[in-house]
Amino acid sequence: MTLLGDLLSNFWIALAAKLLFVAIFIPVIGIVLTFSEIKLSAKMQHRMGPYFAGGRWGWAQPIADGIKFFQKEDLVPAESDQTVFKLAPVLVFVGTASLLVVIPFGPSLVIRDLSVGVFYALAISTITTLGVLAAGWSSGNKYSMIGGLRAAGQLIAYELPLVLSVVGTVILAGTMSLDGIVRAQISAGYPFVLVQFLGFGIFMVAALAELLRIPFDMPIGESEIVMGYLTEYSGFRFLFFFIAEYANMFSMAAIAATLFLGGWWFPGIPLDALTYLGPLVLFAKVFLLVFVMIWLRWTFPRFREDQLQVLAWKWLVPLSLLNIILTGVFKVVF
Repeated sequence: MTLLGDLLSNFWIALAAKLLFVAIFIPVIGIVLTFSEIKLSAKMQHRMGPYFAGGRWGWAQPIADGIKFFQKEDLVPAESDQTVFKLAPVLVFVGTASLLVVIPFGPSLVIRDLSVGVFYALAISTITTLGVLAAGWSSGNKYSMIGGLRAAGQLIAYELPLVLSVVGTVILAGTMSLDGIVRAQISAGYPFVLVQFLGFGIFMVAALAELLRIPFDMPIGESEIVMGYLTEYSGFRFLFFFIAEYANMFSMAAIAATLFLGGWWFPGIPLDALTYLGPLVLFAKVFLLVFVMIWLRWTFPRFREDQLQVLAWKWLVPLSLLNIILTGVFKVVF
């Protein structure tokens, strides 16, 4: 074994390396996606966008914003539950970081390939719901409370179609391991989105709702409840929520790409080459899906609360069940 292999065989060194990777990866992804969103948003709205920070293209704007947040005073409301108030952004951040554990970035590049990887990913994402609800409840602010309750109701409603939408993929692959699902698509010779286009569409809609992004951003509807559960947060605690949102966008897009688009695999590229090109293939698919999320943000207006619940319970859940039935028939016949 090489020296690096000997070092990584030690549990504590391997754990420290993985934690360091996550600690670096999430802020970098947050910076990259923030820059992508502000530039794409400006382009879609025919605005200039950030132009001077860091040079002509404004590439340092997210870094400047991050430094600004760390310089701001960290305010904690006197009437808040201070322990819960301080822990809520950490809880959201941990839930987001935990999703990276099971995502396969290449043929042998995954932090932990769990046999129940799909179940783990969908279960761990619900931690965000607890963090958001805790933030709204602990702030001691009625607007924050309304935002937190809205977020909880929305996230609970869309958890069901999110889970049901991936059942078809699990049936086709015969495994809940995310790496196993990628290899099942390689064996089939096509990405599962070709037969799971309905499940893919439901997953993306439900993922947008889980991310609380327009048109599903009622919990932070500025025109109604100031800034929802984020109203009382400032400084680096607000930054935690901000980075977690973009890291969660990446994680959800990576899960969608893995389940439906072949993950690190791309037809026509030899498997030997994918050992090195696999991460690039996955990142290309992820950023394509993130572009769609940003595009939808500036395309649709915000839903009303009743419209959001109708979409989840009367449309997405029945369509998810229909997709499961059709997938079962397809699996038996073909």
